[in-house]
Amino acid sequence: MDTRWLTPEELSAWRSYTTLTELLEVELGRDLGPSGLSYPDYLVLVMLSEAERHRLRMQDLGAALSWSKSRLSHQLRRMEGRGLVSREDCPSDARGTYAVLAPAGLAAIRAAAPLHVASVRRLVVDVLTPDELASLGALSAKLLDRLRPR
Repeated sequence: MDTRWLTPEELSAWRSYTTLTELLEVELGRDLGPSGLSYPDYLVLVMLSEAERHRLRMQDLGAALSWSKSRLSHQLRRMEGRGLVSREDCPSDARGTYAVLAPAGLAAIRAAAPLHVASVRRLVVDVLTPDELASLGALSAKLLDRLRPR
């Protein structure tokens, strides 16, 4: 197989992108510090807070976050220990389990959301023009179409 190596321009764009995604996640997590939540905590709580009855089947939550069963299980165990979420059996499927937002989790996401939105604005939204932001959205959607399972 003949490898199509990246051109210097392609390599520069790729490295900029990977560095951006890593640093952005670190910075978003750092800005959540005063809330006591980690960035993964926040992602789980957002998904549950937006779900009907503040609950999602574990498999649906994992799929929405693009996390493995193991990663999700470990994350929820840590969050359960802090009273942010709970797990409940699914009455219609003996093998199914729900992740449920606890009252403390709802309070935590309500307190953390303004910090997160301020970070997103400071780090991304307010840096880009409206046209650049639209391009970012379109490019992200195009790449997600390639990455998401069919």
